[in-house]
Amino acid sequence: MSGPRLCSRCVLPHSPPEIALDGEGVCNLCREHERRPPADPRGALLESDFVKILEAHRGKHEFDCLVMCSGGKDSTAALYYAVRRYKLKVLAFTFDHGFETEDAMANVRRAVERLDVPFLTYRSTFMHDMFARIIKTGAPAVICHVCAIWYMRLTYQMAARFDAPLIIAGWTKGQMTQQPVLTKCACNAAGPEYARMGRATAEFLAGLEGDPKYGDFPRSIESVVAQAAKKHKCLVLSPHWFLPYEVEEYVALIQKELGWQYPRLSYPAQTTNCALNFLSVHWALKHYGYTHYHVEMSKLIREGLLTRAEALAALRADFDPELLQRVARQLGCAVQDQEAA
Repeated sequence: MSGPRLCSRCVLPHSPPEIALDGEGVCNLCREHERRPPADPRGALLESDFVKILEAHRGKHEFDCLVMCSGGKDSTAALYYAVRRYKLKVLAFTFDHGFETEDAMANVRRAVERLDVPFLTYRSTFMHDMFARIIKTGAPAVICHVCAIWYMRLTYQMAARFDAPLIIAGWTKGQMTQQPVLTKCACNAAGPEYARMGRATAEFLAGLEGDPKYGDFPRSIESVVAQAAKKHKCLVLSPHWFLPYEVEEYVALIQKELGWQYPRLSYPAQTTNCALNFLSVHWALKHYGYTHYHVEMSKLIREGLLTRAEALAALRADFDPELLQRVARQLGCAVQDQEAA
């Protein structure tokens, strides 16, 4: 069975009313991008802007920043820059919901050892029941979006606990739409690409009202940020927003300096994501025909930073259905055979 029709310019599918292809096979988002005036280069973020922020907070606390470390190329490079380029006092932080891969954790361990920085890891199965509920009920909530709310609340809590004034992330320009609030998984629900995903996830979280375990779980990233701001003033920044380096450049750097390695298995290709990500991708494709990775890469294509062919190759979902079942079993549930086929 053939898949959905894709935009001839980006990789988003025909998914009306939010995403619709015209007679030439071009989606409304690409057409909207065509109509925008060219970006004013004077509005671009400069490294000097980043340095000013760092200097305003440097040396006032035990740690200048908490660096989110997933073991991926982007977060590893962010950690490297924080330590070697900007000479910050760093606390490296990894959160593990029970699905982090050994390849990713090995990258983190090598990085913190070679950079000689304090390292904190937090492992918890707190979210497993919520993830399982999404699968068991068939809710079209986006697993990665829900997870992002959890890990951002946790990261803010850790920053507050260690009195760190800055959180440094490895988010790239394609992974955010508003600085410094949004993450690559907690997407802008106001955008048409995420309208249905955002509504479905919000409805699922609203259904937790009165739940003894998750009753106080935040309903959105925005609420996480608002709650955190009341307890601890903290900025979230990524050096990738300010630096002009291409991925190939900083991958070569961290491979040489930190022994970083691509994981043996991940989605999209040549990324580092947890095992739960495979189930999340499958779930999003089942309900929507695309994932937040399709949105990120489509933005990069429109900006001329990625070719459509490269995106299509990276987004090929050809992982083994048994992998989905192994992840689901860890949650105490199962993916229907016809869904995993």
